Amino acid sequence: MPAVTAEAHKDGDYFVDYEEKVFEDVKAEPGEKALVAFHTVAFEGSIGLVNILNAIRLGRKGYETSILLYGPGVTLGIQRGFPTLGDEAFPGHQNFAANLKKFMAEGGKVYACRFALQALYGHGEPALLPGIRPIAPQDVLDCILLHKKANAVVIDTWTL
Repeated sequence: MPAVTAEAHKDGDYFVDYEEKVFEDVKAEPGEKALVAFHTVAFEGSIGLVNILNAIRLGRKGYETSILLYGPGVTLGIQRGFPTLGDEAFPGHQNFAANLKKFMAEGGKVYACRFALQALYGHGEPALLPGIRPIAPQDVLDCILLHKKANAVVIDTWTL
């Protein structure tokens, strides 16, 4: 059996060149929009958090950015906590709420489908984080179409 002679990794080490940027840093032109729409379940994978972080980044690049939560995506926009709402029961428990609040504080808009909220997940509008705008299920498609008509950047992901 060959001997392992490499030193053990330690804090501060890195494995990749994190400083090299291959593509130019794109910024929005005045009036450009972006929509990040997702159909994913809170805590079932990383895409919910990744999409929120991408929306924050798009806003900081100058895009008028909106998030559309539909289907199970509405579960990212509800208030949660334990033992009381807002409490962090485990590290990262409030990641969605904290980052959606940051996104909205920086000027982003968040929409949540009322059908998914009530019919699929048994929540009412008061369960949403303050600042999230509930919309009719028919608005989900129109939100996407309006952004497409505006030639917006549209990121739309589904997880099942």
